[in-house]
Parts: sequence; structure tokens; C-alpha cells
Amino acid sequence: MATLDERPSAKRWLPLEANPDVMNQFLWGLGLPVDEAECGDVFGLDEELLEMVPKPVLAVLFLYPITAKSEEERLQQENVKKDYSSKVYFMKQTVGNACGTIGLLHALGNITSEVKLVEGSFFDKFFKSTASMDPLQRAVFLENDREMEVAHSVAATAGDTVVNCMSLMEESQDQYLMVHPHQVLC
Repeated sequence: MATLDERPSAKRWLPLEANPDVMNQFLWGLGLPVDEAECGDVFGLDEELLEMVPKPVLAVLFLYPITAKSEEERLQQENVKKDYSSKVYFMKQTVGNACGTIGLLHALGNITSEVKLVEGSFFDKFFKSTASMDPLQRAVFLENDREMEVAHSVAATAGDTVVNCMSLMEESQDQYLMVHPHQVLC
């Protein structure tokens, strides 16, 4: 189940499949040029498997199962007041099952100095609009953004996994974690 921060809304999206092809179409369709960056699979952490990963690596998204222990740790961390650096693009998650999209936004939001977004594209406008917001304000902005909701829905139904309306009622049992050379965000 995806963890929801601060003020969870009743809004739920279909879970985004952990599929590089789906994620690439999603990113490219919203303003990341095809020749700037792409998602790919990491098949393992052994040296020879890591050699197969295209370079440079700008960010890594991990998909991991939520366990009772990880949920307990998350709840303990929730009670600790956090100061977020303005140098790190981070947003809370208030929409159920949106962790894949939020992981991609974290990744892209933290590499905008390394990639050039299409001028006037969704991503260009989104990151400019949310640049000075705090993490919860960004979450509310995303929650109310119909264009992103539609794009997420298209991506969530484009993969190989069969999606049904029951997926909207349930929380995913997996969580995405974005790792960038300078921070870890979930």
C-alpha cells in the first residue's frame, strides 16, 4: 500500500506499472525529450549486471514491497519534524497509488539542471509553477491537476498488467523510492 502523507485525499489513481516502456512514454508525452533521458531496467546489483545499465545514470527508482516493519518505520519518521532543503525537489503524496508518478516527478524535478524539458510542456509548466511551493503545497497542486491525472491514467492502463476498477479501491502493496546521487526520496 502506498503511504499517504499529511492530509490524505479520497482520490485514488490506478497504480503505475514498473515498466520502463510505460514510464518512458509517460515522461516523453509530458515534455521530457526522447533524446534527453530514458528509463531502463536494473536487473541486479552485481557488477556485471550494473554494467548493462546505460550511462550516465541520473536517478534510480526502486519498487519495493511495503511490509509491516517498513510501515512501522514510516509512521515513526512521520512524527519527526523535517526541514526540506530548497535544493531538493520533493513533494508529499496525498493521492492513493500515485507513488510511481511522484517517484518520476522526484527524479525529474531533481535533474532539471541536467536535462532540457520542452519549453511550454506540461513538465516545464509544472516545475515552474511548483518551484517555490513546500512539499504539501506541491502535493495539493498535483492532486488538483487534471492533465496529470489523465496522463497517469493513460500510462497506468498502457502496460502489460491487467488493471481493473478494484485497483482504485485498494492501496498498492508496493512503494517507489527515488534515489539521486545527493538524496533519497519516497
